Amino acid sequence: MASFLTSDSDYFMVITRNKNGSKSLQKLMGMSDYMDVFFFVAIMRLFIHVMIDKYASYVAIQGMRIFKQDKRELMYDHILRYALFLARDQYGCIALNEIIKELDDPYYRDELLDIISNNALLLSNDAYGNFVVQHVLKLHDSRCTGNIVDKLCGYCIELSFKKYGSYIVERLLEAGDIPMATIILDVLACKTEMLIRLARSEYGNFVVCKLLELTNDILTADLFYSLVNKLRPYRFLLHRFHESKIAAILDSMRVPN
Repeated sequence: MASFLTSDSDYFMVITRNKNGSKSLQKLMGMSDYMDVFFFVAIMRLFIHVMIDKYASYVAIQGMRIFKQDKRELMYDHILRYALFLARDQYGCIALNEIIKELDDPYYRDELLDIISNNALLLSNDAYGNFVVQHVLKLHDSRCTGNIVDKLCGYCIELSFKKYGSYIVERLLEAGDIPMATIILDVLACKTEMLIRLARSEYGNFVVCKLLELTNDILTADLFYSLVNKLRPYRFLLHRFHESKIAAILDSMRVPN
């Protein structure tokens, strides 16, 4: 049965792309080493096609759970090779996040996280890649988070104007003192005109609002006061619905000039 299901590539893909077919194959996997050879060969032969399909990808992920170590390592090598391609695909990014969550091999885990963090700027600007960066930040891996901060330093304002980039900046704000300090220094370094544009923009206003809410309790007084004092003279420009929350926060503050 395993040979019949996997010998023809087209037929194998028809099965794996079907929700019920994918589940059935996953149940067959792991029953014997002999059968797993057929599944492994079929997956590796069609690796990219499998990994970017909504249901077929779960067949490969199941293989990474139950195959012998030598087979898993060959699959991990392919994951590293195609990580950026998968991260920028609609379903590939979901599969990659699942692999990141379950990967228990320290070497391959670190290698994969390094690929993501070293390409954080590219992925943060991508409609699907940003979800991978967000997922990695939620792991609270200090080394990986530090690498992402280094790669995004100087780009936080630019990212905050964009739908996907603003998600990343907000996640960084939640990642700890050092990422937050990096973002606020980027904000303070920009021209006042740029900061007001950010506060009034569709996505940037959420970043500025979160900065004000979080920095009041976490960062040093000097950094917090510097941000508030840079915004307050232009409070009158922040009268629309979204920005009104920023204006309300500014009005509630009593900080020295």
